[in-house]
Amino acid sequence: QVQLVESGGGLVQPGGSLRLSCQASGNIFGIVTMDWYRQAPGKQRELVGYITHDGRTNYAASVQGRFTISTDNAKNAVYLQMNSLRPEDTAVYYCHIQTADSNLSEYWGQGTQVTVAS
Repeated sequence: QVQLVESGGGLVQPGGSLRLSCQASGNIFGIVTMDWYRQAPGKQRELVGYITHDGRTNYAASVQGRFTISTDNAKNAVYLQMNSLRPEDTAVYYCHIQTADSNLSEYWGQGTQVTVAS
């Protein structure tokens, strides 16, 4: 059974940094992308960015230049380095894995809260 567990969220002042981690366990085949989403109160879940199986990244315009996604394939982990945080980055952050297996399986973590406030 596949599980994704996020960690690293918390309270940070504007301009600060946080690094989120997502550790995957279980057998995952045919990973296409490892993604980070976020959902702020009263808003829809939105894609923050993703990294492909071959290391290409793409980011939402709102986080471009401030956030960086990386992976440790040996550990089956994906990270989100967040710098220059703003109050509008406050949200629950979720990691997500999309596969190209026979079921086009996808997996979600439980989310971790990030609050940016002074």
